[in-house]
Amino acid sequence: MQLPRLENADLAGKRVFLRVDFNVPIENGTVTDKTRIEKTLPTIELLLKKGARLVIASHLGRPKGKPDPQFSIEPVVKTFQEMVKAKVTFSKEVVGDSVVKLSKELQNGEILVIENLRFHKEEEENEAGFCKKLASLADVYVNDAFGAAHRAHASTEGIAHLLPSYAGLLMYQEITQLSGLLSRPAKPFVAIIGGSKVSSKIQVLKNLIDKVDHLLIGGGMAYTFLKSRAVPVGNSLVEKDFEVDAFQLIEKAGVAGVDIQLPVDHVIGDKFDPHAKSKTVDKMGILDGWMGMDIGPKTISNYEKVIKNAATIVWNGPMGVFEFDKFAEGTMAIAKAVAKSKAKTVVGGGDSIAAINKAGVESKITHVSTGGGASLEFLEGKKLPGVQALLNQEK
Repeated sequence: MQLPRLENADLAGKRVFLRVDFNVPIENGTVTDKTRIEKTLPTIELLLKKGARLVIASHLGRPKGKPDPQFSIEPVVKTFQEMVKAKVTFSKEVVGDSVVKLSKELQNGEILVIENLRFHKEEEENEAGFCKKLASLADVYVNDAFGAAHRAHASTEGIAHLLPSYAGLLMYQEITQLSGLLSRPAKPFVAIIGGSKVSSKIQVLKNLIDKVDHLLIGGGMAYTFLKSRAVPVGNSLVEKDFEVDAFQLIEKAGVAGVDIQLPVDHVIGDKFDPHAKSKTVDKMGILDGWMGMDIGPKTISNYEKVIKNAATIVWNGPMGVFEFDKFAEGTMAIAKAVAKSKAKTVVGGGDSIAAINKAGVESKITHVSTGGGASLEFLEGKKLPGVQALLNQEK
């Protein structure tokens, strides 16, 4: 995938519209997790070094297409200002004559951050006129918001057809790492897929089944698979509409010679509660009134053996109800096993990332993906509008 490289661009004195993903958590007016800002700093630093004049834009939350003070990006800008060595100006407007004027007043190495893009409904509608207004703020477009690349919005897709466009460093890294999983993974290739619902992961599983050597399944979605094989699951989460898909996937894995593993034991609870009564049972032992909350020690051991011998690992989704400490052991064990592995490791999904952070092993992971929905859709084999727009430029 030949993305246009930012490193090769001559940007001195040019206004650059940089789409980032600053959709960060804010509590009481303070950013509580700077990760997404930190991840795009290399791109920003490179642009500043090249003498560009930056117009930075992002969405924040879901303000439903109109201005809403609780979704203002201003608190993010205050945090961002402390993280860069450059003059930063904030515009309360997204488009219009006043913003164009501010963009034209920028000097080399200066930054203008505009208000939340989603204060305008035209952003999510990818409305042509709004795309032109955004494009009027710059001479060049750079997309570093991989987390929003699966959305065909004005700032992620439409504007790329109106200006010379490039992939930011983070965008390029994300696409390169994820592409490698689907095209030329070193073998054995192990996919660890968890999370609560089969429905949100079934397309990923179907796309990976012809590419992986081992598929390890955990989380709430495992109980739909087990139920499809007539294993008692008690009150565990089951998506009845996906039992047939689950059954067929196991059959397809068998035909393809893929080792697909399901939990052989479970930590169960008598209710969905952090203080629920709990016990460990084998796979036949989940009785009515109890529900699976985490993978058990035998399953952890089985999965660790596969992970230890892997050459490539992709992990998306927790192994249990990770948000409850009592049922986080399986997810934490997998996080440590993946970190200890000598394999190329790619981790995506909020809970999986939280697990490697909690285990203190993020530095030992080859690539931590910033895009939840975008990385899943990429692994499903879908074309992402924000990426396609960079590849198919009409210049």
